[in-house]
Amino acid sequence: MNINATLLGQVISFAIFVWFCLKFVWPPLIAAMEERKAKIADGLDAADRAMRDLELAQNKATDRLKEAKQDAAVIIDEAKKRASQIVEESKDKAREEGERLITAAQAEIEQEANRAREQLRSQVVVLALAGAEKVLERSVDDETNRALVEQLAAQL
Repeated sequence: MNINATLLGQVISFAIFVWFCLKFVWPPLIAAMEERKAKIADGLDAADRAMRDLELAQNKATDRLKEAKQDAAVIIDEAKKRASQIVEESKDKAREEGERLITAAQAEIEQEANRAREQLRSQVVVLALAGAEKVLERSVDDETNRALVEQLAAQL
């Protein structure tokens, strides 16, 4: 065997192998690497968009939370105002009810006083008639007695 022929055979075999790799193996590898490169770039872009969307969502959430707190503060203030208003209305109603009860009690006292006066008048008349009978030493009939009592009651 000749070393030159072997070397020439190896060079030709290597050249065929390189040509075969460049023709059939290298293009799918390059395509796979390009596809992988595109997927990685898309993934990085998607990650950047996701980060921006996350920041926007966090800002919106913060804004909404602030609005909710403001709304809650407004609602609490309105509730406090309404509670104060209800308390004031209750106080007014209680005052009015107290005044009405005092007026009713005064009217009832007035009526009781009038009834007591009338009873006292009729008792005074009866006592006066009894004293007059004793003074006159005669009895007055019931009809005359009633007329006298009414006349005295009218005078008193």
